[in-house]
Amino acid sequence: MNEYDLRLTGGRVFLHESGLVDADLLIHEGRIAGIVEPGAPGAPAAARETVDLRGATVLPGAIDPHVHLGKDIRVPKDRDDAERETASAVAGGVTSMLVYLMSSEPYEEVHAASRRAMESGTHTDFGFHFVLGTDEHVRAVPDYVRELGVSSFKFFMNFRGDEGAYLGMPGNDDGFMYDLLGITADHGAMVNPHPENIEIVWKLKQQPRDESRGPLHAWHLTRPPLVEAEAEQRVAYLAAATGASAYAVHTSSAAGLNAMRMQRSAYPNLFVETCTHYLTLTTGSSCGTYGKVNPPLRPESDLEALWEGIADGSVDTVGSDHNARHRSFKEKDIWSASAGFPGTGVLLPLTLGEGLRRGVPLSRLVDATSTRSAKLFGLYPRKGVIRVGADADLAVVDLEGETTIAAERQHSAAEYTPWEGRKAPVRVVHTLVRGHFAVRDGELSHTPRGAYLPRAHSGASALAAAEKEQSR
Repeated sequence: MNEYDLRLTGGRVFLHESGLVDADLLIHEGRIAGIVEPGAPGAPAAARETVDLRGATVLPGAIDPHVHLGKDIRVPKDRDDAERETASAVAGGVTSMLVYLMSSEPYEEVHAASRRAMESGTHTDFGFHFVLGTDEHVRAVPDYVRELGVSSFKFFMNFRGDEGAYLGMPGNDDGFMYDLLGITADHGAMVNPHPENIEIVWKLKQQPRDESRGPLHAWHLTRPPLVEAEAEQRVAYLAAATGASAYAVHTSSAAGLNAMRMQRSAYPNLFVETCTHYLTLTTGSSCGTYGKVNPPLRPESDLEALWEGIADGSVDTVGSDHNARHRSFKEKDIWSASAGFPGTGVLLPLTLGEGLRRGVPLSRLVDATSTRSAKLFGLYPRKGVIRVGADADLAVVDLEGETTIAAERQHSAAEYTPWEGRKAPVRVVHTLVRGHFAVRDGELSHTPRGAYLPRAHSGASALAAAEKEQSR
């Protein structure tokens, strides 16, 4: 090749086979075209632009596997839904996200409208998960995988009776979940269960409210870890019985993680996601109702257990569970405030910074924030790795820098953050999405260039394909 589009020089590049190395990256037509020693004799140098990274660290762009968009969190509907929240993402080093679409209608038209909304202004590349709730949805799974490129499907285990009516979703039961697990197993897809035993939650809500230890602890008591752990045990057992892959979203507790560890010792196709907030906030945090979420924030002991899971690999991925409802829905008492908050913009700075402070190896943090999601959701090796031929999705970070988290700099339409004023010991300098500077020197690009990511398989099927590719 006579000329490259871009040369990134003067940085330390994370390569899975060797860790951090001094190397230059050569980028052409949105992909990594070369990884060369700086100043090596005969190293290709001709590029239309060369950017000096001044010693910064280059990581695979973060992948956020758990995002909700839209003002009612069901689906993105317009450019504002896409542009503002993906701006938050790239400002924090996220280059791809997987967005949950939630509807009781058939997904063909929902998918088309949501894709148009995203493509009108997304800074990140994006794919979709579908939330399934009807028999028609289950029958359509093969078409969703084959024709729409969606291979991961959420099921709310807590949507019994009219529990999901506020989001327009019907009630379901374990028989429905059993059918869903079976059909996804047959078509190389994966189920992402929201694990909560809602019958126990209903019973606990009848008890007197106790805010003596603060509102977040009171909310935690209404949905304690046992309701998460029991549901995870149940779906994991049924996944093993049907040969399905199951991905436990937003695992919040030691009990939940241990339930998945126990089930995974007998059946391997079980995967665990936690979220940034469960690694950095607790029931004792000062964020008040801004920190209300389901599952709830937990005591410090659960936070520590999840970090142990990150370190030993029993936690596969970290997502944000980003929710862009406006702050006005939160500024109420703990019982009437909405659950959820924005977080995609802090996923990488907080997870990376806190993890390094705790001595978690950089390789594990890269895996949890990028590579493992790419492999589990059928995006590897296009995403999640720095190698020749991969998309030039890069987070260039200053590991000696600092980020002070503030809502006014988060871009999100939610206009608040439960981490207000917190300092993360990492600073995102540049974010590149397929070779385009989505963020350059901390400044957001005015030309979003994100694109749709169809995914032919997820879960065990995707891992098998990734392992085959890795062995080449």
